Amino acid sequence: MKSLRYLYKIGVGPSSSHTMGPVKAAENFLSLHGDCVSYVVTLLGSLARTGKGHGTDAALKRAFGDRNVTVLFDRETKCDHPNTMVFEGRDSSGCVFVRRYVSVGGGDVVADGETLNDGVEVYALNSFEEIKEFCRAQNLRLWQYAELCEGEGIEEYMKDIWRVMQKCVVEGLSADGVLPGGLNVQRRAKKLLNEANDITRHTRRDRIVASYAFAVGEQNASGGTVVTAPTCGSSGVLPAVLVYAKQQQDYSDKEIYRALLTAGVVGNLVKTNASISGAECGCQAEIGTASAMAAAALAELYGMTLEEIEYSAEVALEHQLGLTCDPVDGLVQIPCIERNAVGAMRAINAVSLATFLADSRKISFDTVVKVMYETGKDISENYRETAAGGLAKVYK
Repeated sequence: MKSLRYLYKIGVGPSSSHTMGPVKAAENFLSLHGDCVSYVVTLLGSLARTGKGHGTDAALKRAFGDRNVTVLFDRETKCDHPNTMVFEGRDSSGCVFVRRYVSVGGGDVVADGETLNDGVEVYALNSFEEIKEFCRAQNLRLWQYAELCEGEGIEEYMKDIWRVMQKCVVEGLSADGVLPGGLNVQRRAKKLLNEANDITRHTRRDRIVASYAFAVGEQNASGGTVVTAPTCGSSGVLPAVLVYAKQQQDYSDKEIYRALLTAGVVGNLVKTNASISGAECGCQAEIGTASAMAAAALAELYGMTLEEIEYSAEVALEHQLGLTCDPVDGLVQIPCIERNAVGAMRAINAVSLATFLADSRKISFDTVVKVMYETGKDISENYRETAAGGLAKVYK
C-alpha cells in the first residue's frame, strides 16, 4: 500500500473524483504536452453525467489557465471505468497527442497502462489480518505500525491534516446562507449546534456530532477546503467524530494524530483491496469507508484492542453495504451532506457494540471489504454516481 499521504489530501470540494482527480490528470497531461495550441477533454461515464453538478468542467478550465481548451460531456459512449476522461492536445504542426485517465476516488488518477499501486509502496502488508498478526508479534498498535512504515515526517503531515479538519468544522459552523447549485439547500450546521442545548444528553451528542459533519459537508459543497477522508464527498465523517471526542475527553493532539494513523490504515486497506469511489461502488465505498475509518480512530482513542478496533471498523462498513450513490442534480448536497452525519453517528455506535461483542464476531474486516467491492460491482450504474437513479431521478 502507498503512504497515507495519498489517502489524506487537502483539496477543494465538492468532489475528489470529479474535481481533484480531473485537475490532477490535467496537470499530468500538461507536463507532457504543455505546448499544444488547443486541447479537448472528453468526460465519460459518471464524469459526463454528473460533471456539471460537480463543477468538473470549471475545475478543468482553471487547470488549463489561459490555454485553448474545450470540455465535452459524452454521456453515450460506454467505458470500462465510470470515471474515464480522454485528453487530446494538438500542436502547431497538427500532431495530436491522446492520453486516457480514470479517476479512481480520493483525488487519485491512473493513466492508461498504469495501476493505482504504481510507484513507491511503503506498506508491505495488504490485509488487516496480516497487519494484525504483525502487530501482535511485534507488540505494536496500528498507529505504531503506520508510523514504522511511513517513516519520518508523518506526524508533521498529520498535524496539517488535523489543522485543516478542525478549521473546516469551525468555518462551517459559522457560515449561513444557501449552497450554490440551484437546489436552494440552506446551510444547517449552525442551527443544529445552536439547538443542541435544548435536548436530552444522548440526543445532544447526536445533534452536536451531526452539526460538525454538516459543517464540513456544507463547506465541501460550497467549494471550500477539506481533507479527503477518504473522499471529499465523505470528508465530514472523520472530523465530526474526532472533534467531538477531543472536546468531550480532552484528548491531546498527539493522541488525535495516532487515531488518524489508525483510521488511515483502515481507509488504505479499502482503497487498495476494493474502492473508495462512489462512481465505481456506490456510496458504501465513500461513506461506508469513512465510517469505518472514524470507528477505528475512536476505538484507538479509547485504547481498545486490535480485535475491538477491527470489529468497530467492520461493523461500521458492513451495515452500509449496498448504499447507493444518487446525488440530486450531480451536486454533493442531497443526500450527501446528511449521509456524513449518519456515517459519523454510525461510527460511534459501532465502537459501542465492539466493547462487548468483539469476542464473538464471525466476520473479519477483510471479508467485508471484499463483499463491499463485489456488491458495488453488482449495483446498477444508475445507482453509482450517475444521477440516473434513486433520489437523483425521483426528486424534483
